[in-house]
Amino acid sequence: MRQPRLLRSLLLALFLVCQFCLASLAQAAQPSGIVLVAFGTSVDSAQSSLMDMEEAYAKAFPDTPLLWAYTSDKIRAKLAREGQKVFSVREALDECARRGLVDVRVQSLHITPGEEFSQLQRLLVRYVTLHPTLFDHVWLGHPLLESSRDLEEVLCAVMGTLPAARTARDAVVLMGHGNNRGPGDLTLACVATAFNTSDPRVFLATVEGGNGFAELVHEIEAQKPDKVYLQPFMLVAGDHAQNDLAGEDEESWASQLKARGLKVEARLTGLGSLPGIQNIFVRHTAETTDDLVHPAKIF
Repeated sequence: MRQPRLLRSLLLALFLVCQFCLASLAQAAQPSGIVLVAFGTSVDSAQSSLMDMEEAYAKAFPDTPLLWAYTSDKIRAKLAREGQKVFSVREALDECARRGLVDVRVQSLHITPGEEFSQLQRLLVRYVTLHPTLFDHVWLGHPLLESSRDLEEVLCAVMGTLPAARTARDAVVLMGHGNNRGPGDLTLACVATAFNTSDPRVFLATVEGGNGFAELVHEIEAQKPDKVYLQPFMLVAGDHAQNDLAGEDEESWASQLKARGLKVEARLTGLGSLPGIQNIFVRHTAETTDDLVHPAKIF
């Protein structure tokens, strides 16, 4: 009688192993997709940073559908008038569902976890709440600067792009966006300190918020630099970089420095074109554990 029982046990074990393997294969075969979320730009020359970012993701996630979403209503509307369709975040999620993608990674391309990122989080939570069975997983990849490791890698990536012709007497001014609401300004204040600690002639200021350029002008002037290099600390070198940073208007940062007799050179490359920055975003996408469909209990 032992042989039939043993055979049944072996068959049952084989059946369970097969079921486990089939379940694993089914899970691995879940159609997945990635949604890259940026504020957006309508400046043609600034598109290169977004295309560089897309190329980095295509290499990191081959054969995975990639969709773009812009959070700016004005930019999407302007592009639509020009015949270019760009999804909103909701539209991108709708498109993922239409394609049958059930394992979706939404990657914020914001620089800091500020107000715009908080809005994205709220939008995604609301979408998942209204459509609880549409996706198996919606993973949220966090912004560029979220940890001390991120800060170290950002410093390395940006400092590595400073012009080779720069001398010890030349200053560098980075332009961030900033925000009057949310914690983004505090993050950028920390980043500014880190850059200036790394090199006392490297400064970071913002268009909005509490880290304004006006406070730095006198400090830069007092150093009497031979030249001041201007660079955007933004994903793309869009309208702010071309006008507020390097524009001909007397209020631009370049004009203010020139008015003080300083020699200025603008280098307009968005952060999205830097491999070191791309690597951080890709890492955030791959390593996130923030699943909005099945949120982890932390209390």
